[in-house]
Amino acid sequence: GKIGLAQNRLSSNVTVCDVTADDVTDLRVDKPPEWKTLGERALSQGKIAVVTLAAGVGSRWTEGAGVVKAIHPFCKFAGRHRNFLELHLAKSRKTGRESGTKIPHIFTTGYLTDRPIRDHLSTVNHYGYDGRVFLSRGRSVGLRTIPTQRDLRFAWEEMPQQMLDEQQQKMRASVRSALLEWSRLTGEGTNYTDNVPLQCMHPVGHWFEFPNLLRSGTLQELLTSSPNVDYLLLHNIDTLGANLDPLHLGAHLAAKATLSFEVISRRLDDRGGGLARVNGRPRLVEGLAMPDEDIEFELSFYNSMTTWIHLDRLLAVFGLTRSDLTNQTRVDDAIRSLANRLPTYITLKDVKKRWGHGQEDVFPVAQFEKLWGDMTALPEVACHFMVTDLLRGQQLKQQSQLDGWLRDGSAKGIDRLCEWE
Repeated sequence: GKIGLAQNRLSSNVTVCDVTADDVTDLRVDKPPEWKTLGERALSQGKIAVVTLAAGVGSRWTEGAGVVKAIHPFCKFAGRHRNFLELHLAKSRKTGRESGTKIPHIFTTGYLTDRPIRDHLSTVNHYGYDGRVFLSRGRSVGLRTIPTQRDLRFAWEEMPQQMLDEQQQKMRASVRSALLEWSRLTGEGTNYTDNVPLQCMHPVGHWFEFPNLLRSGTLQELLTSSPNVDYLLLHNIDTLGANLDPLHLGAHLAAKATLSFEVISRRLDDRGGGLARVNGRPRLVEGLAMPDEDIEFELSFYNSMTTWIHLDRLLAVFGLTRSDLTNQTRVDDAIRSLANRLPTYITLKDVKKRWGHGQEDVFPVAQFEKLWGDMTALPEVACHFMVTDLLRGQQLKQQSQLDGWLRDGSAKGIDRLCEWE
């Protein structure tokens, strides 16, 4: 009863409203030249590395097909189709050559994507990238559970539902009654193991990607080869416009923040929370945590999740220093301690159970996750929020977005940020 679909939401007596102009730095308007100079100096001194999150398979991108999104050739640039990995390395290559330095680039992987990404980058020789390319293997995985009847009823009765015609409603009610009985007989909240292993496991959320850097030894390896690195740029694999722009880096340095998050103006199809004031304090709120679904449509800014990180200050939030990274026991204890202070979200996922001979059933199972944006809720984390243009912050989540993305000039804008091999 401590975690569940109902407990995902913030308390109903919490005040959630839109942020004010004083809560953000609008880099679409404010572009002081001293910030750009500050960022250019940090780049030339080799003080930053890029972390690209590529642990998921991108099920929305393929609508369920078993394709690793990061290595999917999705658009033609400079005469041939390029994938997400190549595009991000091309951006870092251009920035590195302009600043006269070799920028380390880290790709985080998960249990489904590590081997394909590792093999692919080895085959193409990292696309001839000038600097070091690191792969941070995932160190966390979840085991799905049988959902509780309480969570099933909440999903079916409290969450928004499409109304069907009379016969379809009866059929749906019958199916749901059978699933409630399945949950009771199988054991509410028990481990889901009645399937192939890959259907029983699940990713545990992108909050764990920075801890994975610590657990896998990748951060220690980075700092050994590039001891000057003081900052990280962390972004999703599908946030194509995110790059080491000197202005944005300078704005982060000038703010003296632990974490600087980039947000964009909300569009109609942007769902999943955003930047809000919660009891008077600006922070990122996940869609799962909204006490009322209508509040999300009142928020001006959507979270692109692109984050500029002051490395030593973030390590201090975990209670660590650089010298602690070789002490695995201390690192694990620090990660568990901080994880216990962050909310754990429960979601329901439909999973197929194949019986053979063309027979299959679909069962709703429960899985948990912790999300990176909730770092903004910790009082000791100094957070800064920067409004950027749409080109920089928009994400390609579905292939249906590609047509509009090509037509509105976004693809050409991304191409200008790249230097291809």
